[in-house]
Amino acid sequence: MTSRIGKTIARQQEKIAAGAYYEAHQQLRVIAARYIKQSNYDAAAELLAGGATALLRAGSQQGASASGGDLAIMLVVEVYNKAEWGYQGGENDTEGRALKKRLIELLREFPSEEPTRKRYIQEIIGWSGRHGPLERGDPELHHAVGSVYAEDNEPYDAERHLVLGTSESAETLAKLEYEWYTHDEPHTAALYASRAIFPYLLTGNVRSANKALLIFTSRLSTANPALGVQNVSSASSDIRLYPALPLLNFLSLLLLTIQRASADLFKQLTAHYAAQIREVGIWDDFLAQIGEQYFSIKIPRQGNPLLDMMGSMLFGGGQGGQGQVGGRGAPAKKVEAPPPNMELD
Repeated sequence: MTSRIGKTIARQQEKIAAGAYYEAHQQLRVIAARYIKQSNYDAAAELLAGGATALLRAGSQQGASASGGDLAIMLVVEVYNKAEWGYQGGENDTEGRALKKRLIELLREFPSEEPTRKRYIQEIIGWSGRHGPLERGDPELHHAVGSVYAEDNEPYDAERHLVLGTSESAETLAKLEYEWYTHDEPHTAALYASRAIFPYLLTGNVRSANKALLIFTSRLSTANPALGVQNVSSASSDIRLYPALPLLNFLSLLLLTIQRASADLFKQLTAHYAAQIREVGIWDDFLAQIGEQYFSIKIPRQGNPLLDMMGSMLFGGGQGGQGQVGGRGAPAKKVEAPPPNMELD
């Protein structure tokens, strides 16, 4: 059967190479549908993945990449979902890892400008949420999607996925936020750092919040050797403070306070930096949620503040490509989309 499928794919690849994209696309759909009807999902998956890859690599001419995207979506919707393929997670789940690997490899084949990519991403995250251990979707898939968006200079979409990703995602997100920050005013460093730190804290990922801040501040110090830095050490922790950037210091101290689980210290910290926080005017909701989540400081219930903040405020909220880091509708600094020449190393 594998030999037969290989020959079928080879024939369609010849048609694709000759520019007969539509014909190859239609024939691949028909043959795959036949396998699906027979419940031969393995054969259908191999055929669709091979055909999608060939068409996506052919580029956007005459709709080749759109046809490839259609086959990739068919793979998830008609095969992965109908076959109810799932995974348990972990290193020992070799079958599950193979399923995800195929999806990630296909994702990498999509041209950044191909419209079907967004639907494909929705489908693979949806599949992983239904058939995997986490309802919010698989971290490896989120990391792959977020990394692709970061490479394509789509920061809002990158943030949305990286914050739900793997342990590697914190570095990718911190680099994204720092490169974005370099196109803004020097005093806005804390605003960009907070775009990684607050979401990680709100999802309970303190380790990634610390990692993101460390990477962000390390880049800041390396790129600005004249920037004053004070290293403060104690028996239990080390912290880097910037006299010229009080809100960045606040974020460092906030993470330290969370690790010590001290509500009194949290209240003292927010009171000490109240003037700077009030001047920025965009962190109130985040800090209220953090106060409740980590220090049992109750806040009034009005809808779902976590979803509202992370969906509408942190990630742009459909404001014509603009976003801001939290807030209750008060005047706030808007973070414009970065220029197209932003690069991540």
